[in-house]
Amino acid sequence: MKPIFITGTGTDVGKTLVAAIVTEALQADYWKPVQAGFAGGTDSLWIEQMISNNTTKIHPEIYKLKMPASPHLAAKAEDVKIVLKDIVRHLPKTKNTLIIEGAGGLMVPLNKREFIRDLLKKLKAKVIIVSKNELGSINHSLLTAAVLKKEKIDVAGWIFNEQYLNYENEIANWSGYPLIASVPHLNEITKETIKAEAEKMKESLQKLL
Repeated sequence: MKPIFITGTGTDVGKTLVAAIVTEALQADYWKPVQAGFAGGTDSLWIEQMISNNTTKIHPEIYKLKMPASPHLAAKAEDVKIVLKDIVRHLPKTKNTLIIEGAGGLMVPLNKREFIRDLLKKLKAKVIIVSKNELGSINHSLLTAAVLKKEKIDVAGWIFNEQYLNYENEIANWSGYPLIASVPHLNEITKETIKAEAEKMKESLQKLL
């Protein structure tokens, strides 16, 4: 099975939350190859704390950068160059489904010439797009979809996060990519709420993936 790459329409749209839910739903492995900023803990550590099943394995980051910024800037600050070939070479060898979480959105730069878009193409991954229901998300969502179509990238569909107005079906129809699931606003994010949301979307994920 192709790895599943979780990308977003931007920063702070709920990629890590959705990655945790999808990982739990499929009892998959998880990998975030590029982590920029970890003063409050890494995404990998948070995912590990939120998973209930005993099958998931968390694979270590390839680049773990201190600055909470675009990866190309965080890498420059530490005199590091992010090389996509190195990331691909370290793709975890697992018989399990692999969930890969990106950094920010598709056009986040990893170095002077290459973007998250280029990484997921090299990884030959199938993409789940995370969109946060908020003012401006229609534009951000459809621009993301346009890039994915132009690059002929394999897309499983959308997972929407939070609640604002009911336009998820419109975005799915306009983009041509199916709606997989919606994650409502969660008053508390715990292992129990992650597991509950995972149970809700398990069937939809298994059908599409």
